[in-house]
Order: sequence, then C-alpha cells, then structure tokens
Amino acid sequence: MKKILFCLAAGAFLCSCGVTKSPVIGLLYTDVVSGKAVTSNKLATKVGISTATAFLGLIATGDASYQTAAKNAGITKISHVDERSFTIFGLYSTYETIVYGE
Repeated sequence: MKKILFCLAAGAFLCSCGVTKSPVIGLLYTDVVSGKAVTSNKLATKVGISTATAFLGLIATGDASYQTAAKNAGITKISHVDERSFTIFGLYSTYETIVYGE
C-alpha cells in the first residue's frame, strides 16, 4: 500500500504545475499556434489579441475572450480566430486568442 501511495505522490510531483489548452503539449516547452474558428466574412488586415497568464499553476489571471481581442483591434466583423499556447516547464503559461477581421 505504501508503494502505491509513493508512486501516486511521485507522479503528482513529476506532472507539470501548469499547462495551457493546446492541441499538443511538450513536457518542458510548448509554443503552439492553432486554428480555432472561421466565419464566412472576408479576410482582413486587423488583428486583435487577448491574453490570460498562469504562474506555477497556482495563480491565473487575464481575459482571453474573443470579445476582448476584437475590441483591442477595433474589429466588428470577425474573419477567423487562432489560439496560441505557451508554457515553460509548467512554471509560466500564457494562452492568447488572436482574432482577425475588419
């Protein structure tokens, strides 16, 4: 029984502290951009970004919503949306929503 508890505890310590949503996750480092949503609106030149950040998997703050990203660039018609996930050793993570439109 002690061995099972030790293995569970060791597994918990070996897991990264904080990870972000991503199609793929690297154990030591993640920096991935992926597509999220597409509309029938034409492609445009405006780009808006919104960000949420986490530290040690203990503290997370930010607003990575579509609405905030569009508002940051003055976008009223969204063309498509991408997301970017970035993590280093599970200690520092960011998640960005990238909105394109006019």
